[in-house]
Amino acid sequence: MKTLLNDRQLKTLLKETMAEVIEERREVFYDIFSEALEDIALLNAIKEGEKSKPVGKNKIMQILDGND
Repeated sequence: MKTLLNDRQLKTLLKETMAEVIEERREVFYDIFSEALEDIALLNAIKEGEKSKPVGKNKIMQILDGND
């Protein structure tokens, strides 16, 4: 017996399947999205840093030591 799905049925089935997978494996998706957001934030920081003037190692160490 052959079952054919039209585009609407297939789309609905895929949505339901994805929702079920996300619900059952929430922690995996949380980790994926968290890492993606961290990557975006790092990229934004790098782009912002490219616009600023260079800072020497001594100044960075002072800031990290809390002596700025």
